[in-house]
Amino acid sequence: MIYLKTAEEIEKMRAAGDLTARTLGEVARWVKPGITTRKLDAIAREFVLDNGGRPSCLGYQGFPGTLCIEVNEVVVHGFPSDYVLEDGDIVGTDLVVELDGYNGDSCYTFPVGEVDEAVMKLLTTTKESLYKGIAAACAGKRVGDISNAVQTYCERRGYSVVREMCGHGIGKSMHESPEVPNFGRRGIGPVLRDGMCIAVEPMINMGSKNITIGNDGWTCRTRDRKPSAHFEHTICISGDEPIILTSFEYIKEAMGDRFV
Repeated sequence: MIYLKTAEEIEKMRAAGDLTARTLGEVARWVKPGITTRKLDAIAREFVLDNGGRPSCLGYQGFPGTLCIEVNEVVVHGFPSDYVLEDGDIVGTDLVVELDGYNGDSCYTFPVGEVDEAVMKLLTTTKESLYKGIAAACAGKRVGDISNAVQTYCERRGYSVVREMCGHGIGKSMHESPEVPNFGRRGIGPVLRDGMCIAVEPMINMGSKNITIGNDGWTCRTRDRKPSAHFEHTICISGDEPIILTSFEYIKEAMGDRFV
């Protein structure tokens, strides 16, 4: 069932989205060669708790972190660990925060130090495709319009779109209906209606679209071990101009001229 949010609920989701965004802004200040992904996770967890929120992923079906950590070929759902970030890595930080009973969900893929130009182009294209998908999220259109906008933008630039993982509805629960794939045909899928809140999250690979799941049952990697990028916003359908409930502005402030 798809839940349409009231104006009051949307304001609560806006607050949850803002805390999510501020947390990623704090994480951004620490992303650099020499730091472990476990330390980034601890920074995020402390910030969320200090600001009255709850890390929604922590303990979810046994997941061990506040952040889903995505280094290089990891697409989604990587565990925080003692891995030390190196110059040239990329690291996605996927975060869900619950505040006052509602969730915000966002992801940003950071370059670490000096990153290869081709990999930076993957990051830029993936982030741009996020906004192409959001621009298609107008009341009266369908989920497939979002999906097709992301797929078309990325595939025309030579990248592949992960099929098995997708965006989703969000609200009181971290995952609600509908699913929001990053590939598909225009004009298919559930109708987008005012008050629908969804997480749009392109997961785009430099090489093949094929993935593998690790022995931990969580960590999703590209099968060919080429880099993958992931960017995500929580949005609310509202007429012809969807409301973006999360933000990358705090990340931009922290990163300065290194902002993707």
